[in-house]
Amino acid sequence: MLAGWWPALAAAAQGATSAPFDADTVLQLARALAAGAYEPPDTTLPPALAGANYDQYRDFRYRADKALWRDRPGVDFQAQFFHRGFLFKPRIEMHVVEEEQARELPFSTALFDYSPNPTPALDDTTGFAGFRLHAPLNSREYFDELCVFLGASYFRAVGKGLAYGLSARGLSLGSGDPAPEEFPVFRAFWLHRPEPGSATITIDALLDGPSVSGAYRFRIQPGEDTVFEVDARLFPRVDLARAGIAPLTSMYQFDASDRTGIDDYRPSVHDSDGLGLLTGTDEQVWRPLHNPSSIQHSGFQDRTPRGFGLMQRKRGFGDFEDAEAGYERRPSAWIEPLDDWGDGEVHLVEIPTADEYQDNIVAFWRPTEPLKAGSESRWRYRLHWTATKLWKPELAHVAATRIGARPGEDHSIRLVIIDFEGGNVSEAPQIEVAATSGRVANPVVHARPGGGWRVGFEFAPEGRTSSELRARLQRDGNSVSETWVYRWSA
Repeated sequence: MLAGWWPALAAAAQGATSAPFDADTVLQLARALAAGAYEPPDTTLPPALAGANYDQYRDFRYRADKALWRDRPGVDFQAQFFHRGFLFKPRIEMHVVEEEQARELPFSTALFDYSPNPTPALDDTTGFAGFRLHAPLNSREYFDELCVFLGASYFRAVGKGLAYGLSARGLSLGSGDPAPEEFPVFRAFWLHRPEPGSATITIDALLDGPSVSGAYRFRIQPGEDTVFEVDARLFPRVDLARAGIAPLTSMYQFDASDRTGIDDYRPSVHDSDGLGLLTGTDEQVWRPLHNPSSIQHSGFQDRTPRGFGLMQRKRGFGDFEDAEAGYERRPSAWIEPLDDWGDGEVHLVEIPTADEYQDNIVAFWRPTEPLKAGSESRWRYRLHWTATKLWKPELAHVAATRIGARPGEDHSIRLVIIDFEGGNVSEAPQIEVAATSGRVANPVVHARPGGGWRVGFEFAPEGRTSSELRARLQRDGNSVSETWVYRWSA
């Protein structure tokens, strides 16, 4: 328990009702943790919880009438908490901060509805697994679920009118690498009581894992776009050569460019359909996602990136035809650095998947220089949970990518179709197309029925197993669209 690590909390555990808390409290705790040997969290569940399966765990429902701050007039945030059990075994400490004092939230079975099962025999040391925030997002009459922090350092959120989809994490260590991935855990949270009328809420979190500890502060503002302002301080115990900053995790199974072997009535299935980039040189890039036959790593080298994200651009029911999953309502997530992040790359990992139930896409910033053991680094950024983010609306953007065999005898030749929409492109543009290997032929661009522009070209692999394709619209030597990039593989 954290009370053993933080003297002020130790005093609180011995009878004090609260302990002093300020902006440096979690920072000091993370720094002290990194200076010592890693101690894993206790994942031992009480006997009453140890055998709970998925269905039984779902019956551990927090009582809405017990929500934190429910009884405070004018406060537009409420918190509910998750039970330990099933996959969520570590005890995650929860605290409330009020007037520069922190107090730990005690667990009680009275906070939960276990029906139709009997209430288990648990004491107040059982603790919680995570929490969720509610706010009047879509109307003033109802507190919608806004965001959730549950499992390792995962969290996710929604903007107005959206439903849960992709997730973010505090830190990625080894995603897609041959060695086992490390999953640091948010070991404790401090929820700051919002003032009446406040549009934001502040959450502090302590990250800890075998290789690194960290102090995180989240300032969360719900709205049409729900925005997290993140301030992360990292303290590595060992050199971290492959750390992933501001990681996003999503699912992509198939779309019109990627239907080989797909036998499904739906036209597409994904939480995100592309990686968006706004580079340090002000180039806007769109990389359609892919469900590869083997793990694929792609690095987009940059300096001082202006933004990146895993985006869901398709927004119509007809794009998915799935009345249950509602993929058209899944949010995009856009990372906007608030400082100079220096040299590095936006790293994309694409993992094969045979279904829609496993996340198989990861994107993050990987700095060129390793994070050295004993050092401290700071990463500040805004995370936008959004449906409509167009970071340079004057440029035409990619609305769809379609790839199939060219009609004719040689089915190895691919016909590539790219639809562009929006922007300030009123007259017919020119098309620029290139490939790192293989041959591009017959590029054309013409007006698309209903608006926008359609680009088409043929790609002949000529025996190559992979190629990086690139296309954009131009007018008088200037780009009038974002840059489309795609990794073709045999």
